[in-house]
Amino acid sequence: MQDLKQFLFDRGYVRVKLKKTATNHFEIKAKINGIKGRFILDTGASKSCLGMEDIEFFKLNTKESEHKASGAGPSEIDTLISSKNEISIGKFKIKKIALILISLQHINNALEKQEVNPIQGIIGADILHKGKAIIDYNKKYLYLLIKKN
Repeated sequence: MQDLKQFLFDRGYVRVKLKKTATNHFEIKAKINGIKGRFILDTGASKSCLGMEDIEFFKLNTKESEHKASGAGPSEIDTLISSKNEISIGKFKIKKIALILISLQHINNALEKQEVNPIQGIIGADILHKGKAIIDYNKKYLYLLIKKN
């Protein structure tokens, strides 16, 4: 019987290691515009986002956004948008992706209370959908499709 790893490799997927945090989130490393960052993998987030605190760090061009972000909290959050970015997660790459910018201060404050290092963004369903993502929760791996057979 073929294991999941080999089955997906044979179909053009790559595997990326996930780290489970003390808050039961998966942390993932990725590059935005060639610059490494730490992110939370969030299948419930419709769009991937970065912290407004890291606009210069990731070399982002931003513009005003009329949209408000909402999450598990009770209020809407002001946003900016940054277009034409490149994201790399392992060997998986997307060029010209738009990213939402929000303040991550409330998230990082909550993480720090649990002694979890701050993050710089959230990898959401938009990227997971483009990569036809498969998550192996047991072994803590994310699989993303890089080539079609």
